[in-house]
Amino acid sequence: MFNMESNINTHITETLLGKLYALWLREFKVFLREHSRLIAATFTPLLWLFVIGSGFGSSLHPSISTVGINYQKFIFPGIVSMSIIFSSVFFGSYIIWDRKFDFLKSVMVAPISRNTIFVGKTFGGMTTSIVQVGILLVIGLVIGIHFSALSLVQTIGIALLLSFCLTSLGLAIGSYIESLEGFQLIVSFVVFPLYFLSGALFPLSNLPGWLTFLTKIDPATYAVDALRNAMLGISSYSFALDIGVLAAFTIGFGLFGGYSFRKMKAV
Repeated sequence: MFNMESNINTHITETLLGKLYALWLREFKVFLREHSRLIAATFTPLLWLFVIGSGFGSSLHPSISTVGINYQKFIFPGIVSMSIIFSSVFFGSYIIWDRKFDFLKSVMVAPISRNTIFVGKTFGGMTTSIVQVGILLVIGLVIGIHFSALSLVQTIGIALLLSFCLTSLGLAIGSYIESLEGFQLIVSFVVFPLYFLSGALFPLSNLPGWLTFLTKIDPATYAVDALRNAMLGISSYSFALDIGVLAAFTIGFGLFGGYSFRKMKAV
């Protein structure tokens, strides 16, 4: 009896993993076919890194040099977060494309739960973000960021958490909106506050009270701070606090995304 139940559970697990793999593989193949998407998503962070970082960073933030880190290195964790924020949230637009081409309808009528579809698509969006992060980490080596084995593992872990969090948010937004124009308009009001309030471009100390409050309710703040801790050894909060708050946001947005998917219309 025990062996029979064990075999059933193993079969269910293998079936679930197979479905997740199929959904992830489809999203990954779509990403591989769109070379311009990878180029565009990588070019913008690099533009910020070299133009903003090298152009006038030291004159705007001379206090950063007191800890032995130039402004370009200081904003590098924020640039990594920028790549994740934009690619993850905008990944929700693919829900609208799938709905327009009836691919979503065919997936929805398949013998698979909507939660599984949501998780599979989220994994696809995370893969896209991690590829872009990998490219940026190589650039980081060029500008003098030194990674140990521990800091590299921490960086990838933080990137995965932030990516799952914001891909869930993007998919949730996409599930409620039927047009790409409407999605782009709404998302613009999401990604820019997420990025600019995260402390990616400025230290979190000595901010006005209203700005400090806004930074504290931004999930990207804790990702940037954790990345800065892992890469540069400086931070405004403890690493444990950053990871704890980011994980809480990830769970919250994940649950919201799953709920939105269950309520979404396939057409």
